[in-house]
Amino acid sequence: MPLNFEDSWRWWLSPISGSTSHFLNDWVIWHARVMVLSWAVLLPLGALAARYFKVTPRQQWPAQLDNRAWWHAHRLLQYSGLAFMLVGAAFAWGQGPASSGVAQWHGYLGWAVVALGALQLVSAWARGSKGGPSEPTLRGDHYDMTQHRLRFEAVHKSAGWLALVMAIVTVALGLWAADAPRWMPLVLGGWWSGLCLLAVRFERAGRCIDTYQAIWGPNPQHPGNQRTHPGWGMRRPLDDRNQA
Repeated sequence: MPLNFEDSWRWWLSPISGSTSHFLNDWVIWHARVMVLSWAVLLPLGALAARYFKVTPRQQWPAQLDNRAWWHAHRLLQYSGLAFMLVGAAFAWGQGPASSGVAQWHGYLGWAVVALGALQLVSAWARGSKGGPSEPTLRGDHYDMTQHRLRFEAVHKSAGWLALVMAIVTVALGLWAADAPRWMPLVLGGWWSGLCLLAVRFERAGRCIDTYQAIWGPNPQHPGNQRTHPGWGMRRPLDDRNQA
């Protein structure tokens, strides 16, 4: 990398391969833009909102229950992200065979990520009823933690995190296949690293609260609180206090 500022700036703006010429079709440019917006920005932020903001720092839990700020943020970010994903997929649809092995793998993984994104949408619509004391009907898939709800959570959470990991690899392959400017992988790598550090900080701070208790509280009379394992990394703060 050059030490001179002007040469350094030119180096960062040049393609990864160092080529002096760079041409991309319009569909490739727009496909890349909307897919990066979808899978590198909107969807990861929506996942973090769902995992770490069910109980907010200033919320007086368990006196204050069912803070739906995370739910509205999660829905807005995920629906927006999936909409952009479909637009990006439309740009790539029917564009012919890939020109290189890297581009082929980008295509294979890309369509797999799109399929996982579609699965997230379908599973969200099929999550079942809510129920609970604050709803018109007490009985519900979520309140009772039925087998239907347990299957939904297993599919929705595992497929969602898998899709995000695959998306990082897919975007990286796409940048390489498109011979993108060198600053792009640097910026995206820094962004993803920042999100990972934020997630680690939230995990250590105990921000990953059990969804069930965030909504209905820790009272053992609620059916879901009779389950001993709320999910990977999930915390039940009052249980932690009792075990201390």
